[in-house]
Amino acid sequence: MPASVPNWSVSDVFEPDGTEQLPPELVEQSAPEPEQASAGAGASPASSTTERAGGAERAEPADLDTLLSVAVGAVSGTPREGQTAMAKAVDNAIGSGEHLAVQAGTGTGKSLAYLVPAIRHAVAANTTVVVSTATIALQRQLVDRDLPRLATALSEELGRRPTFAILKGRRNYLCLNRVHGNAPEEPEESALFDPSATSALERDVRRLREWSSETDTGDRDELVPGVSERAWRQMSVTANECLGAHRCPVGTDCFAERARGEAGRADIVVTNHALLAIDALDDRPVLPEHDMVVVDEAHDLVDRVTSAASGELSGSAVKQAAKRCGRAVDEEIADRLNEAGEGLEFVLGEAAPGRLEELPRELSSALSGVRDAAGACVTALGTEHREDAETGSVRKLALAPTQEIHDTAMRLLDGFDAPEGERHDVVWISAENGRAPALKVAPLGVGGLLRQRLFEQRTTVLTSATLALGGSFDTLAGQWGLPPQREARPAPDTATAEEPPSDGAEPSWVGLDVGSPFDYRRSGILYVARHLPSPGRDGLPESYLDELAELVTAAGGRTLGLFSSMRAARQACDELRERLSTPVLCQGEDSTGLLVDSFAKDPATSLFGTLSLWQGVDVPGESLQLVVMDRIPFPRPDDPLASARQKAISANGGNGFITVAGTHAALLLAQGAGRLLRSAADRGVIAVLDPRLATARYGSFLRASLPPFWSTHDPEVVRGALRRLDSATEKR
Repeated sequence: MPASVPNWSVSDVFEPDGTEQLPPELVEQSAPEPEQASAGAGASPASSTTERAGGAERAEPADLDTLLSVAVGAVSGTPREGQTAMAKAVDNAIGSGEHLAVQAGTGTGKSLAYLVPAIRHAVAANTTVVVSTATIALQRQLVDRDLPRLATALSEELGRRPTFAILKGRRNYLCLNRVHGNAPEEPEESALFDPSATSALERDVRRLREWSSETDTGDRDELVPGVSERAWRQMSVTANECLGAHRCPVGTDCFAERARGEAGRADIVVTNHALLAIDALDDRPVLPEHDMVVVDEAHDLVDRVTSAASGELSGSAVKQAAKRCGRAVDEEIADRLNEAGEGLEFVLGEAAPGRLEELPRELSSALSGVRDAAGACVTALGTEHREDAETGSVRKLALAPTQEIHDTAMRLLDGFDAPEGERHDVVWISAENGRAPALKVAPLGVGGLLRQRLFEQRTTVLTSATLALGGSFDTLAGQWGLPPQREARPAPDTATAEEPPSDGAEPSWVGLDVGSPFDYRRSGILYVARHLPSPGRDGLPESYLDELAELVTAAGGRTLGLFSSMRAARQACDELRERLSTPVLCQGEDSTGLLVDSFAKDPATSLFGTLSLWQGVDVPGESLQLVVMDRIPFPRPDDPLASARQKAISANGGNGFITVAGTHAALLLAQGAGRLLRSAADRGVIAVLDPRLATARYGSFLRASLPPFWSTHDPEVVRGALRRLDSATEKR
């Protein structure tokens, strides 16, 4: 066995056993610090909507060091260097107005590091701070665990109890006007011809009506178990479909309005990236007035903003809008829109899927027809006027989608007016997952939008465990609309509280990497199977399946398999079920949550899947000691948006491949690798079967985006380490 191979036969798995010698850098490193409990663990779900103190003179909140010490003690934690550095950097950003990007590795306690200075600022300045997340899980952690614990712990030092609220898009709340039958909805076409679908829909709707009298929030995420999307759509409205609280007969009891009211009175408002994007896109404010934003899970910000700024148009959507219009305008006008929808449906059915560099004549004609017919319906629907609740709801439910169809058709037609190199939108025909073809349009980039509507408006802190790709924030900074040439500086290089120099030309920001309390080189191995062939397009090669089976066998199960496609995941699952004596679960065989629970409960079990598992699994302990990735997760070459962005960057002299495809792959690789070590006691292996990570020129950029694991290309070495770890785990 080669020298300096990790020995996992004892609890301190990197100690030598007499035959192995550790490299000097490992000998000199100290053991990792005990893991700090996450803020809010064990707290019962709660929310706080107490009014901010006003009028009376208030005591100045305690200093940041005192508040952070109290907060850490309240969650039974221990001080951490990275957490302290991040909290001070956030506090300095608040004082200077300079934006801050913070990479904080797993275990840093980053939510505490930004919440404490944010709460202090909100209380001291009597203002609101918005915290935006990408996932529901983090929203719930903040609102149900972290913020209640901090509100209680910090009340005395702050001079009052800080308040907080959660705010989502209106579609996430039950609409009482629809619950009470003031806005009836026609059944969907699939339900008309399927009695079982109709009965299931009726059961879900009946359950929602019953739940409406029990819930205090009307928040869909609090309904367990949930209902179908079709049922929820019948009992909710978008912002554009809403009558408005002043005109709605149940407006005073509206769940969405109540949530907005609570948010307007809160110190901390927790929301999601989609609503943050809508607030930036819409001239009408969606979020309460605020002077600071914290963007957690910032690695997902560009994708979520892009999604919010995108549009879609299909023949079925046009015909559905025409059906709604038929209840509110003359039949002849609605029929014209229905005919335009049928025309668009026919043209899209004859067209080949893919990105459109020019607009075909037939498609242009169909879009013009949709635009004109939708415009006629919008005119006929008119503006608000005196009408009863049901009539008003019918009109609004018809107007909202019809206006959107008109605007999307206009955007699609206008998108081809400029020369190709000067266009701001990407247009393509999509026909995915058996769905009818649809036209999609998305912005080529969202940096300008973020710069103008976010960074130029208020101080912003962006944080994630994965921001410094290739060792620098440059790539993500460019996508956010921030200027480049900012390196990922170590923790001592924090921002100052001085006003940043400004010539009015570009936002000022600081990039900071506070590291992680985990000792990656002592806790994990990065194994790249350099001896394997490069992956092909026809499924997993036999050599990949052999390698995977040997690794899982050595680990005794305990494996999370992350695959680039569901086809590859199913192939691996079917093959390994024939070869292994340990269980293998595959994504799609049950709900992802239940599969992850089963995986966590049985260490011998392996779980294989695709994209949502790359980012959504948190299984600390002995059930997860091997993470296998089948290939570098580049976007598909025919991905319309990625290929257009790559082409545009290359045309302007940049490296389109690294900026787009490389960034996409680096983010997913880092997120996938982040599934392995979830606590300071965890040990294990990241195995990448794709040899290009070691052999390709871009491999160094991708490897620099991963935590600094001990690395090897030797399959015997890694299998031996996994066997020792399996044996040591079974003995405990």
